[in-house]
Amino acid sequence: MQALAAFLPEAGFEDVVAYLNLYKVHLTVTKRRKTVLGDYRHAFHGANHRISINSNLNKYEFLITLLHELAHLLTFEQHKNRVEAHGKEWKSNYSKLLISFINKKIFPADIEKALQQSVMNPAATANGETALILALRAHDSVKREGYFHIAEIPIGSLFQTDDKRIFQKGEKRRSRYTCTEIKTGLKYTFSPVYEVKLIQKPT
Repeated sequence: MQALAAFLPEAGFEDVVAYLNLYKVHLTVTKRRKTVLGDYRHAFHGANHRISINSNLNKYEFLITLLHELAHLLTFEQHKNRVEAHGKEWKSNYSKLLISFINKKIFPADIEKALQQSVMNPAATANGETALILALRAHDSVKREGYFHIAEIPIGSLFQTDDKRIFQKGEKRRSRYTCTEIKTGLKYTFSPVYEVKLIQKPT
């Protein structure tokens, strides 16, 4: 548990440990995963509840991701598998957890402001809350030079993804940006918080 302290804001450590001990959670800090920030597996056949969180997250994002997964645990304890994974029951538990930790004044002002929106209507994934993710990532201690979130670069910019493909940023449609791959002319949609390497801004 003391090793966990390095991944959390100091003011939130004791409360997190209390939850983990109360529900006998097996917590794993994992390598960076591209598709998820955290994961929850409910207790089964005598095994403990299991939560895994990516190790590359800053302390505030680590804590919020952990609260997201703890909300799944609380929902399972109350309803088992009888409700939707991110239904109203999960949203209620997640909101209560967020409010509890916001009230402890753990988060910087910009993150706290973004969290107020999450409390009203939590998204199923962190990437669904653009303002929150951008506020959280602003507190990363290590940033990749030349890389930005899609939402941060101008319409018409050329950018490169990690697989070396080059795209031009287009307009936003609902919650995602439609971008054109330069080589093929095919259109793809990107989350506003997808991180890319900026190649050229529009002239």
